[in-house]
Amino acid sequence: MRVNIQKSWKNQLKGEFEKPYFQELANFVREEYKNNTCYPEEKNIFAAFNHCPFNAVKVVILGQDPYHGPMQAKGMSFSVGPELDHPPSLKNIFKELEKDVGKPYPQSGDLTSWAKQGVLLLNATLTVREKQPGSHQNKGWEKFTDEVIKTVSNNKEGIIFLLWGGYAKKKGRLIDRKTHYILESGHPSPLSANRGYWFGNKHFSKTNKLLLELERSPIRW
Repeated sequence: MRVNIQKSWKNQLKGEFEKPYFQELANFVREEYKNNTCYPEEKNIFAAFNHCPFNAVKVVILGQDPYHGPMQAKGMSFSVGPELDHPPSLKNIFKELEKDVGKPYPQSGDLTSWAKQGVLLLNATLTVREKQPGSHQNKGWEKFTDEVIKTVSNNKEGIIFLLWGGYAKKKGRLIDRKTHYILESGHPSPLSANRGYWFGNKHFSKTNKLLLELERSPIRW
């Protein structure tokens, strides 16, 4: 696996790439991509970082696994290619966005525009085997992405972390709550959303309100 990650992130995380666990992870990923269909495309594994340099990060949205359907995963949590149908969680994200800030339901599920404005769309696991959700968990990705979260927490101030669902909320332990903001809610998946744990969280307007208070430009969701 080639670590084609943006320079500012490479500088922040350079020690991680030399550690034994990451070397083992890279070997595992290399073999998986060689012998199986995996997502995202290898060139997009670090897309979340490449579209949102370290110095530009204002907001972090944490996901768990990449999409495991054909050509869905593009290397950013919850984002899909502009030509694809929206997965259920993304549909609920857009429905809440529509209710919260009045933005018409988007045609494209490509969230690159969010990333380019400073939203780090980070999955805990960056790769997956086709049609096998969780197949690349516990191989080292979580250790790496936990380090990413800690690096953001320790080296920046006033970052807004959106933690959706139980898995993401557990990552709150890695974040300094004295210097950052954490917004929590249920997950946008239908199971959680239909039980009333997602809709009405108003995370998009709350995020922009905080950014304005910090004298930073709001996100054009």
